[in-house]
Amino acid sequence: MMEVYLDNSATTKITDNVKDKVIKALYEDFGNPSSLHRYGIKAEQYIKDATEIIAKAMKVEPKEIVFTSGGTEANNLALIGTAMANRRRGNHIITTGIEHPSVHEPLNYLKENGFEISYIPVDESGKIVKEELYQAIKENTLMVSIMYINNEIGAMQDISQIGEELKKRKKDIIFHVDAVQAFGKVHIYPKREGIDLLTISGHKIHGPKGSGALFIREGIKISPVVFGGGHQRGLRSGTENVPAIAGLGQAVADIYTDFTTKINKMYELKQLFLREVAKLDGVRINGIPKECTTDFEMDCLRKTAPHIMSVSFEGVRSEVFLHALEDRGVYVSSGSACSAHHPQPSVTLIAIQLPKNLMDSTLRFSMSDMTTKEEILYTLEQIKEILPVLRRYTRK
Repeated sequence: MMEVYLDNSATTKITDNVKDKVIKALYEDFGNPSSLHRYGIKAEQYIKDATEIIAKAMKVEPKEIVFTSGGTEANNLALIGTAMANRRRGNHIITTGIEHPSVHEPLNYLKENGFEISYIPVDESGKIVKEELYQAIKENTLMVSIMYINNEIGAMQDISQIGEELKKRKKDIIFHVDAVQAFGKVHIYPKREGIDLLTISGHKIHGPKGSGALFIREGIKISPVVFGGGHQRGLRSGTENVPAIAGLGQAVADIYTDFTTKINKMYELKQLFLREVAKLDGVRINGIPKECTTDFEMDCLRKTAPHIMSVSFEGVRSEVFLHALEDRGVYVSSGSACSAHHPQPSVTLIAIQLPKNLMDSTLRFSMSDMTTKEEILYTLEQIKEILPVLRRYTRK
């Protein structure tokens, strides 16, 4: 039986290059990067190398990169740190209804501490209603936070266009972008796109779990949320996790090598998958603009994430379908991995106004550059075999 891992939006398998880099930093060059002796200097070099790799990938300065334990911490630092440091400038923050919990929860904390939070709606494909965003800007608006790619349905926002327009409307507005699902899938250049704060995570791009980074544009005032020895210019105290940082740097170097080839391959597999799934009865494809759903033309698909496919199967509970596919060696998700242990209606599916009968019938299939055509064909074969059986069982 073939095994097919299609839950890459939850986490990815590390590459051999990353594994080797992590082991070397963990086992051989194990010094504390704050130490002044040879072992400390070696450890510090890993951090410098990773910083330069990430900065080069985004065409920013190394001093604008701060390492964190992952996307969640980076989002907390970006939102809470910036809000608290700039409170006198304004206490109004704008976001959307489809953000990750690591954005929603810090914003809830800020709301409890006197900040005003506005939520902008999205259309049925998950695209933000831009005019409502621009109209929501007020004199006391401090920050806007919008995810680049939605982790559940793969909707991709027009970040460059939004960033440019935000700066036109209010020059000093701070634009935060959660790019956890976009980094490594899109070329992202924060300074060209009007982005002031950008979050990335290692384990979404074949790097180690517990690794992440925040781009902070020079000049942005931000307060730390972790206090201690003043590491990383006082923005994130604590001895740096050198193996994780080294692995993150290697993952970034790897993911942007032959980048166009990798992304084109994923879009081709996505097109193949969606065209075949759409032929089945009682199926709805989520996160795709209406004009794309007739034949899933490539130009249209490229307005969405290359790696995420969200499909609702009428009449079948997602958890049942998930485990039936697992029995055939296909591993998928029924939504965000971060909410799997706290089951509740998906805020994203609610925001796109998915019919109630499909809320608990939605699966997420997410690829990486390691995914093959054979794996996609095998998955389609299993879906076609299992779906009618489960529907017959449900009706009984």
